[in-house]
Amino acid sequence: MRLRALLTLALLAPLLSAPPPASAADQQPLVEAIKLDAEINPVTAQWVKDSINRAQDDHANALVILLDTPGGLSTSMDDIVQAELASTVPVIVYVSPAGARAASAGVFVTMASDVAAMAPATNIGSATPIDQSGQNLGSDLRRKVLNDAEKKVQTLAETHGRNADAAVLTVSKAANYTAAEAEANGLVDELAATLPDLLNKISGTTTTYKHLTLDTADAHIVTYDMPLTQQLLNILIDPNLLFLLFLLGISGLAYEVFHPGVILPGTVGAVSLLLALFGFSIVPINLAGVLLIVLGVALLITEAWVTSHGLIAVSGIIALTAGALLLFRTPGGGNGVSPWVALTIAVLLGGGLALAATKVLSARRQPVSAYVTGPQGLVGRQAEVRSQLLPEGHVFVDGALWEAELEGAPVAVGETVVVTGVQGLTLRVTRVDEAEAASSAEGAGQ
Repeated sequence: MRLRALLTLALLAPLLSAPPPASAADQQPLVEAIKLDAEINPVTAQWVKDSINRAQDDHANALVILLDTPGGLSTSMDDIVQAELASTVPVIVYVSPAGARAASAGVFVTMASDVAAMAPATNIGSATPIDQSGQNLGSDLRRKVLNDAEKKVQTLAETHGRNADAAVLTVSKAANYTAAEAEANGLVDELAATLPDLLNKISGTTTTYKHLTLDTADAHIVTYDMPLTQQLLNILIDPNLLFLLFLLGISGLAYEVFHPGVILPGTVGAVSLLLALFGFSIVPINLAGVLLIVLGVALLITEAWVTSHGLIAVSGIIALTAGALLLFRTPGGGNGVSPWVALTIAVLLGGGLALAATKVLSARRQPVSAYVTGPQGLVGRQAEVRSQLLPEGHVFVDGALWEAELEGAPVAVGETVVVTGVQGLTLRVTRVDEAEAASSAEGAGQ
């Protein structure tokens, strides 16, 4: 029996010591996906770079960028392209869902990917560089920027085994391709209706640039959304909003300087200015635009001091508008402040600031009415006697205790007197009946 037990244990030992079989979940490939459905700017660029780093840390089999963008800043585009090229995890750019586009800077992001794919009813192209106001670049600058963009997209397409000529046309001729045309021209690698379908199609293939073999069939897909903090930053760095915040900031502080004590304009202005400066630290700005906006506000304030029949105010509005249009001017693409927004806000806010400053200054130049404010404003008011007037004592009027000097017979505590005059910090008072009698006599005399 002992021998039989020992033989049984000997036979079972290899089975007991063998590792347990891997579960289906452990064998299933992991693919992480992110949505890039906004303009390409410093915030979205950082979001893509963070996602690539996370995919590498998680040892994912691939990272998919679900792309739908109108374009954006060339500097942010370069950041994304460099992160894609340096990634040790295969990066798949999938232009989706139906109706999505990879326009302008989106073309470069697509060409830099290890696998470029599109969903039906999507398009790619129109990558000719423009300035941030949406206008064409000047002739000399345009030639330099255009040549640089053409060679950049050509290099990306060639190194990834795609049609470089078709890619260059998206820059030189602003060519745009449907999904079917892009595949037929070799601009993208695959067409797929869904992401799982795409991953199954490309599984087992080897990428051209990095020579990575893809293992994505029946993958477990984890989709990440942009964190709330980055979503808020993405809203904050909108050029139109930054212009409004900056203008509101300096206007509010200027109003507070000319009308101290109001508090609300100053506090709102300070918060707005801080938010604008934070946005400026993220988005590249043009210093000339900032100076023109400050000059415009200064000119509008000057209008309140100098009689120019509106000429200085008009100059201020022109400076504000020009500053807004130049504020984010960066050759190579991206959207700046809308000309209509710049002009409308400059006229409304600028004109309002000039009017407010004029009214405040006009009020300051008016003499203070002796019958409205200060101790003289107490003349004619009734006061309560707090200490007997013999003839000096104290009275309470308008929430304060005053020294008083009585004209006439003594008055006891608790009775009412009328203020007839002010001498320094002492009120001259008289009995109510005597004041009424004097007033009646004065009326009869008239």
